[in-house]
Amino acid sequence: MMIEKELLDLGRKVELELKPYFESVDLIREKNFLKVLDAFQSVKLHDSDLNYTSGYGYNDIGREKVESIFAKIFGGADAIVRPQIISGTHAISLTLFGLLKPGDLLVYASGAPYETGEGIIGIRDVPGSLKEFGVHYGEFNFRDGFNEDLIRKARVVVFQRSKGYTFTDSISMDELEKAIKVVNTINPNAIVMVDNCYGEFVEEREPGDVGADIVVGSLIKNAGGGIALTGGYIVGNKDLIQRIATRLTAPGVGKEIGPMLGLTRNILQGIFFAPLVVSNALRGAIFASKIFEDAGFEVKPRYFEKRTDIVQAIKFGRVDMLIKFAQTIQSFSPVDSDAEIESAPLPGYGNKIIMAAGTFVQGSSIELSCDAPIVPPYIGYLQGGIYYEHTKYASLLALQEILKISKK
Repeated sequence: MMIEKELLDLGRKVELELKPYFESVDLIREKNFLKVLDAFQSVKLHDSDLNYTSGYGYNDIGREKVESIFAKIFGGADAIVRPQIISGTHAISLTLFGLLKPGDLLVYASGAPYETGEGIIGIRDVPGSLKEFGVHYGEFNFRDGFNEDLIRKARVVVFQRSKGYTFTDSISMDELEKAIKVVNTINPNAIVMVDNCYGEFVEEREPGDVGADIVVGSLIKNAGGGIALTGGYIVGNKDLIQRIATRLTAPGVGKEIGPMLGLTRNILQGIFFAPLVVSNALRGAIFASKIFEDAGFEVKPRYFEKRTDIVQAIKFGRVDMLIKFAQTIQSFSPVDSDAEIESAPLPGYGNKIIMAAGTFVQGSSIELSCDAPIVPPYIGYLQGGIYYEHTKYASLLALQEILKISKK
């Protein structure tokens, strides 16, 4: 291998130190596996439910069981789980356009949204935004205090669990539970929505278990287990799901149509394996956090801190180190390992993004990948890893290559 013996020895030493943290991850994986298995058994899934449907997709029993399984896992009464939802951003957009009408107020209670959400809301001036539709917007960060005036006026209050492109802590279930109670006390009529991307199966509870009215996410992140080829999910209260479904299809039709195109089996295998895959990604993130911190880099979260999503942020402080990190992750991928990557504008983003994703599913971030905006202080965001070993060795190689240029 390309990794020097000194770093391989360091990796073995670090693994021994991290054993108690890995054991905690394994315990959560075990509990989540049992929850997922129970959801499958509760709908009495049969092999005949996995059939291909096309066209309108009428009377697709498999689709109905998929949505019942997701509803039970994520703590809702109903769900929309479809290959026609192409990303987490798409799931968020469908939900917001389904719930909000002209004149309504949308409030982000966890601070500014992830970059792709800016276009949906109209923070960046793009055609077809909620702003263009006449929806008003406000934001605050609940960790700095609750803006009661905004909450009282809000139709929808959103919490984004993951840190996005910031160097802060992602939102834990305990924090989220307390925050939702505050929102409900101030405005019982507000709809609480949670962007659950990168957070599924990291803890024992999901947002629907702690009071969220609507939970959304992507199937090419945690919930797809590295197996789902595309898709997204929306889980929540039945009346809200019915409203959102009219945006997925059409008013009067809702979620009664929609072909699964042979992906029912793929989606169900993905969610079944997801607790295992997420636990491997978490082990890898903990390992990366430890070795980069020991090498003098600022990281978040630190290896011993509670994990609330799969994302590991590493602050490099230099653009050349960030690019070297991303290029090394790409070179250690099973797909496109010989590709030379560079920063570029991406649809939905305001800044140039560098992205390493030598993945089997394009854009999958439960497979080992990393991305970053090319802005100071040049923070890399590492996520995923179907195998723990993939993240471990890629991290060691990346550290080795960065140390070579650190003295320049």
